[in-house]
Amino acid sequence: MCKVLDKVSPETAPHKPYVAFRYANPLTEEMYHKLLADGFGNGKGGRAVAFTQYPQYSCSTTGSSLNELWKWRLRLEGKAESGTIKWSVIDRWPAHPGLIETFASNIEKTLAEYPEDRRSQVVLLFSAHSLPMSVVNRGDPYPAEVAATVYAVMQRLKFSNPYRLCWQSQVGPSAWLGPQTQTSVEEYIKKGQKDLVLIPIAFTSDHIETLYELDKEVIGESGHEDTVKRVESLNGNPIFIEALVDIAKSHLDGGVACSYQMGLRCPGCKSERCAESKKFFAGPENAFAV
Repeated sequence: MCKVLDKVSPETAPHKPYVAFRYANPLTEEMYHKLLADGFGNGKGGRAVAFTQYPQYSCSTTGSSLNELWKWRLRLEGKAESGTIKWSVIDRWPAHPGLIETFASNIEKTLAEYPEDRRSQVVLLFSAHSLPMSVVNRGDPYPAEVAATVYAVMQRLKFSNPYRLCWQSQVGPSAWLGPQTQTSVEEYIKKGQKDLVLIPIAFTSDHIETLYELDKEVIGESGHEDTVKRVESLNGNPIFIEALVDIAKSHLDGGVACSYQMGLRCPGCKSERCAESKKFFAGPENAFAV
């Protein structure tokens, strides 16, 4: 992505990528130390963009990651303004045209595998990582943003097929947002609907929740691997890479710290770390209900 971005945005080049994970290596702390070692901050300033790879914002994913970034910014650079890294954030992009086009074109490729006389009757099951209902009821924007992505994809497909949004990866005994993906597949098959296409709509690359949970557990245990299929993940799709470039360039050209939505806390939020993080990234003037 950065190589393409260098070409389309030479005025902000060179662009150097750093990776930070929330619960796997390299962690945010390691990434921040690398930035400092490479000459950013420590009185030298420099600009960095935190570009979430979750298209839809959730306090449990992007929010948690930004809280962690804010924590290490404070620990390693303190509260000083002069000479520190200037951060901005790409915090959500659920309906970007390039994202929607990549999903839609991948769905069309998978639908083409079905006989033409059955193709329009294939049910599309969009699957996203679920959330505990305690998080949903707190006011997390994730369900609405996932639904926005789904609707935009269906608009692009001209609503060619019936569809539903379902949720995967629930753990523990507490209530989670449903219906569950595996249960949805099982129930549709019981009702005689065996032509099903799963679309991982909140993941941009393959990992255990697509390669194992969807492919091995949901599809593998369905008893109908010939008619229950999964759409290819976005991964290195050229359309998707161009979308990432366009999102990054628009952000760099726009001169904004983050989206306007980023500054608003959930109505039920009680986290002071979240409040301080939002004030840092959005600025005090654009941080609401903090």
